[in-house]
Amino acid sequence: MSASPATESAAALLDELAALGVRHVVVSPGSRSQALALAAAAAERTDRIRLHVRIDERVAGFTALGIGRETGLPAAVICTSGTAVAHLLPAVMEAHHSGVPLLLLTADRPPELRGIGANQATDQPGIFGSFTRFAADAPVPAGDETDAVRLLAREAFAAATGRVPGPAHLNLPFREPLAGELPAWFAAGETRAGHIAGQAPAAEARALARGPRTVVIAGADAGPAAEELAHEGSWPLIAEIVSGARFGRKVIHGYRALLRDPDLGGQIERAVVFGHPTLSREVAALLSRADVEVIAVRGPGEDLNLNHATAHVDAVSVARGDADRAWLGAWLQASAAQVVDLDAPAPDLEGLTSKDPLARAAANRIELAAVRREVDRTQLAAAVWAATWPHDRLMFGSSRIVRVADAVLPGKRVPVHANRGLAGIDGTIATGLGIALASQDGGRPGVTRVLLGDLALLHDAGALLLPASEDDPRIQIIVGNDGGGTIFDGLEVAQVASRDDMERVQYTPQAADLAALAQTYGWEHTRVTTRSALDQALITPGRPTIIEVPLDRE
Repeated sequence: MSASPATESAAALLDELAALGVRHVVVSPGSRSQALALAAAAAERTDRIRLHVRIDERVAGFTALGIGRETGLPAAVICTSGTAVAHLLPAVMEAHHSGVPLLLLTADRPPELRGIGANQATDQPGIFGSFTRFAADAPVPAGDETDAVRLLAREAFAAATGRVPGPAHLNLPFREPLAGELPAWFAAGETRAGHIAGQAPAAEARALARGPRTVVIAGADAGPAAEELAHEGSWPLIAEIVSGARFGRKVIHGYRALLRDPDLGGQIERAVVFGHPTLSREVAALLSRADVEVIAVRGPGEDLNLNHATAHVDAVSVARGDADRAWLGAWLQASAAQVVDLDAPAPDLEGLTSKDPLARAAANRIELAAVRREVDRTQLAAAVWAATWPHDRLMFGSSRIVRVADAVLPGKRVPVHANRGLAGIDGTIATGLGIALASQDGGRPGVTRVLLGDLALLHDAGALLLPASEDDPRIQIIVGNDGGGTIFDGLEVAQVASRDDMERVQYTPQAADLAALAQTYGWEHTRVTTRSALDQALITPGRPTIIEVPLDRE
């Protein structure tokens, strides 16, 4: 096989990215991208990367997004030219808004074939617009510019992993021959990368005075830092279920009602925000108030500024002084009254062992009712939360269930993910698969659970197709199936639209056979209707599984 400038360039690019820290590459096969794909396959053989192959570029993009979410490092997505590139846009937009590192390596026709009607050629440079941190249309390889492509790799990686992480795009035009023999050094697993890793300076923390009546708000991707500040400052912690900060002694239950209380929410003078709050109108209203000082700690996503006067800082600490025990105590007392009892009634041990037949019968009926307890949205969220532990991962889809979970679930230190940058249902399964692949890398324990609605499942059904040549991740897709679209019941449209119009253009009613869908893609499927059966399904190991939970529409 003859040499190919395309192959030489692809090898240099992947060599540099691997040296920079890229460990996962997701490939959607195509002709124009073959040099990149074959170089990735060779890099996998020498254990320099993990390779994942997906036929759908949208699935590939969200799989890479999930990997970036879990690891904090970008996965690289390789695709061919034309519409393949456009399919990456939803994942690029979510990565931009949520601050997830992502590398896009899109193959392209050379400049002389653009704009003349050539097959599978379109205007790819800059296609993602303002959603990328860095974008470059690389020179066409001619066999002597590997240093240039290595420089582009460094620039793209630095942009994707910078202070505000996000997508970086390298558009890579290739002329024929599109592939050739790999460089011997690359095929042997050697490296010629010249990257020297740098270290970002530590952020200077702003000291927060104790005086103002303060709450700590933890939105999506806030992480443990929000709980740490609430603990240090003795301030109430309002933590969304997708924040990864809903744990500790300062967590406030039923926070929506308490924010509406004039004696609590109405007395807030300062809010310190971590992450991206999206799940409640009450939090949005608080952060929009002119009489509340809002301090947002910069995170990976875009800056928050709902009141147009928010102060943005890189880090915060608590100044010396006495904590406001009365303020915290009032919130904790009110919070205790908001706790939702998610447990079944305790067994009547005395009745079960009673010599009185009537007492035993009554106790047995209570026990039987607990076993047969049907699953509603609250019990669905509670069961998944109870089954998930720190070595597991939990991904929430943008469905009605996430709001139920936010309203009722107690504190627990669980690694949580959700695509709340734009809060779309795009790519939920693919993102969960990316999280599973990354979190279980190297044989690490744990199960990834994705809790979503039926429409979010069907919207991303293509992500269920996993290559037989790749190891299955440990993953459970738990779908609350209410026939479609009941999230709209809680929105304004339900107050103005007729029932017929709601059914026609909002609910998107569906009657898909999820068991047949699972069988088509080679997944296990189980349908459960009781809490006891759901609990058992969640702790049953096995192949990738869809756990279907029928739910009432109301």
